[in-house]
Amino acid sequence: MPKFTITTLGCKVNQFESEAIAQHLKDSCSDDNRWILAQDNKEADLCIVNTCTVTQKASMQSRQAIRRSIRSNPEARIIVTGCYAQIEPDEIKKIEGVNDVIGHFDKHMIPEIILSGKEIFQPCPCPVTSQNVHSFDPIPSTGLGYRTRPFLKIQDGCNSFCTYCIVPYARGPSRSLPTEQVLNNVNKIHQAGYHEVVLTGIHLGNYGLDLYPQQTNLYALLNSIYKSCTIDRVRLSSIEPCELTDDIIKFVAESGPGAGRICHHFHIPLQSGDDVILKRMHRPYTRSFFIDLVEKIHKLLPDAAIGVDTLIGFPGESKKTFENTFSLIEELPVSYLHVFPFSPRKGTPAYTYPDRVNSNVIKEQCHKMRTIGKHKRNVFYNKFKGKTLEILIEGKQSKESGLLRGTTSNYIPVLVKGEDKLKNTITHVTIDKIDDNNLVFGTIS
Repeated sequence: MPKFTITTLGCKVNQFESEAIAQHLKDSCSDDNRWILAQDNKEADLCIVNTCTVTQKASMQSRQAIRRSIRSNPEARIIVTGCYAQIEPDEIKKIEGVNDVIGHFDKHMIPEIILSGKEIFQPCPCPVTSQNVHSFDPIPSTGLGYRTRPFLKIQDGCNSFCTYCIVPYARGPSRSLPTEQVLNNVNKIHQAGYHEVVLTGIHLGNYGLDLYPQQTNLYALLNSIYKSCTIDRVRLSSIEPCELTDDIIKFVAESGPGAGRICHHFHIPLQSGDDVILKRMHRPYTRSFFIDLVEKIHKLLPDAAIGVDTLIGFPGESKKTFENTFSLIEELPVSYLHVFPFSPRKGTPAYTYPDRVNSNVIKEQCHKMRTIGKHKRNVFYNKFKGKTLEILIEGKQSKESGLLRGTTSNYIPVLVKGEDKLKNTITHVTIDKIDDNNLVFGTIS
């Protein structure tokens, strides 16, 4: 049987798309010519590299992944797709051994391209606009892959054009999966035996605003899922501050356990805690707005995990403006941080901005932010020491520790002793200990 590999870089949307492509490829073949996943990414007949270009480092890692696939499988067909393929197809074509460069808007056709034997597909023109892409192109699979908590992409693209971000140019305008299809997919995931689904998108909070004639929004979708689906948990991936509305927060607080329960977990990109830098980034909120939002969540949902993205070293960031970001995080009931150094992306406004911050300064400030992030995580985890929580067991025993790993509704990873048969079950655990590395240990109740 022919074998394939998929290497994925970047965001949850890319991860969903890779898993969906893999599942669709396997489902599209006849029994006597079935594609199977190669072990350890070796001895494959086909290698798909799903790239990222959100930072310079991501682009470099994408190139490295392409070359690694070529070295490991010199006789394989090499297909490169994803954001880097969309933005820099000519650079990828220079890599000897690449057979196909396929942009985002033919990505869902990769299984058909492979099975038909068609040659290289060109990405549609970049930047991607409403003139050259019009609709949400779902990959015909729920993309369950190997995850116990599968992703479901319900939205793609972005209309915001933050001055540092290349993604809107690569992914195009915001597009949504119709509500009925979302509900059908959530139900399919539950019927397949899963207990949690993670709703994901490039700009998740813009869900439904493009649908016609039945325009809707994320709040209405969550209500529909709650009423129409019986899956135990629904988790939101990253959502912008202005789109995490009072209605959504109250709905999550009031939904409680039972059908369609929405996880007590919000991941909110802040980027900067300084109003001048936020304006220069083209971020549509202020420091005070973000403070009010986090405090509102914490008041209504004191157990909720609140994750925050910060972007350090944006052009013009001074010691004072950095300290405004640091002090904001220090003061707020934040649960964890994702810290990113600024990376100039050609084609974005910020690429030409003067007053670049010295790379050593950025490195020091990122270290400082990650240190406070580690502290915040430890404080949040320790709030639940001695308490009993529900976890979804995500896999079998670790070879290193012999422990199972599960995740709570509020995004705490817990290590417990137990048998492999507990995989993909929801069980109660009592939190016993949080060590110096923020590993959380519990006992099954």
